[in-house]
Amino acid sequence: MESNSLAPALYITGLGSQYPPYLLRPEDLEKLTARFHDVSRPGIKKLLRLNRSTGIETRSAIRPYGVGFATQTDAPSISEIDQFFREAGVNLAVEACRKALEEAHVTPEQITHTIAVTCTNQGNPGYDFIVARKLNLPSNVDRMLLHGVGCAGGLSILRAAAQIAGGASLRRKPARILAFACELCTPNVRRYLSLAEVTPDSDPANIAAVLFSDAAAAFVLCNEYAIAQDDQVTPQYRLLEWGHDLIPDTAEHMSFYADVNGIRDFDWALHPGGKSIIDGVAQILQLSEDQLQDPY
Repeated sequence: MESNSLAPALYITGLGSQYPPYLLRPEDLEKLTARFHDVSRPGIKKLLRLNRSTGIETRSAIRPYGVGFATQTDAPSISEIDQFFREAGVNLAVEACRKALEEAHVTPEQITHTIAVTCTNQGNPGYDFIVARKLNLPSNVDRMLLHGVGCAGGLSILRAAAQIAGGASLRRKPARILAFACELCTPNVRRYLSLAEVTPDSDPANIAAVLFSDAAAAFVLCNEYAIAQDDQVTPQYRLLEWGHDLIPDTAEHMSFYADVNGIRDFDWALHPGGKSIIDGVAQILQLSEDQLQDPY
């Protein structure tokens, strides 16, 4: 796929990330599971086997397993998770956004659009509204919130930002888009374990409890008209092209159901969904260790 010379010039001008203060180790999940759940159950045993084989040494967490939702008798309700996310998750997102704005040399008042994504929070107004308010963004900023996208969330907001910025370019207007993602997965650990406890051995295990963690990230995307207006803004990366496709018969491979509770020269990286995934792909595709440096 060759770059279209007639396409708008779009640039990432700032990046930011924010991690919570705690780290979880595989043995922390083992102790929590033994404290509250029947470790002889087939689903629990399968989950713990995965926990021991991921190769993950630590995962970032908004809270340790010794306090909060993890120590409750029952799994937290959606309303409890929502209330917690709207404080703790929002704070992570705000800090990530501030870092991206600082690197981009863009002030909150200059932002024209926001695009946010999460699959670990629901509600209206969305968490993007609270983030915008804490950042003192203009009241007329154009907001978009994507829900339930999961692992593809970061690329989805990049694609949406590119489409919006490209549209602004066709209208010869500047676009300074603040895009951010935030996920808090560890507060749901008791729910994941409760599901594993009643999962038959023949069913696939829910890997969320052993793989996913908590963090936020953000970027600022500007079109050529925004770049031309401010000589302090320095492009970090140029966005050449984007696309989207669905793989047939894969809808159940990564899902969540709410209940109460060609470019010739290119870089690539295998999505690191866990060491077992990387090892399996490496074996099937006969990839060398050098080809897998980025995922690791």
